[in-house]
Amino acid sequence: MDTETRVGLPGEVRAFLDAPRFAVVATIDAEGAPYQAVVWYLVDGDTVVVNSADGRRWPANLRRDPRMDITIEDGYRYVQLGGSVEVDDDQGRAQADIAAMARRYHADDPEAAEEIIAGRFRLQHRVSFRLVPTTIRRDL
Repeated sequence: MDTETRVGLPGEVRAFLDAPRFAVVATIDAEGAPYQAVVWYLVDGDTVVVNSADGRRWPANLRRDPRMDITIEDGYRYVQLGGSVEVDDDQGRAQADIAAMARRYHADDPEAAEEIIAGRFRLQHRVSFRLVPTTIRRDL
C-alpha cells in the first residue's frame, strides 16, 4: 500500500476526466524501463480505475511494481495522475468495471457495447487497478 499522501480530485480535474477520452498508463518493466499502453478508464470518487485482460505486459508490470502514472489528454490540455495502484482480481468487480467502461466508450452504440461485453470480455480473466493519486499535474 502506498504510504504517500493521497490527494482528492479537484473539480476541474474531475470535470475533464468525465469525458470518455483515452488514457496512457506508464508502468515500469522488470528491467526498469518505462512501458506505456493506451487504455480506457473510469472515475469512481477520487479513484481512477483501469482494467485489462490478465497476462498482458502492463498488468504484469503493475503486479510486480504498483507504481503507475496515467495521462489523459485533449490536445494540449491534459491531466496526469501518479501513485501506486491497488490490484483487484475479484472477477465480479473486474467484469463490472470493464462492462461499465464498454458502455461509457460505446455510449453512442449500446448494442455494440453489449456485444463486446458478452462476446469478448466475459470470456476473459479480467483484472482492475485502482489508483487514488498521490500526484496530480494538469494544464487545463
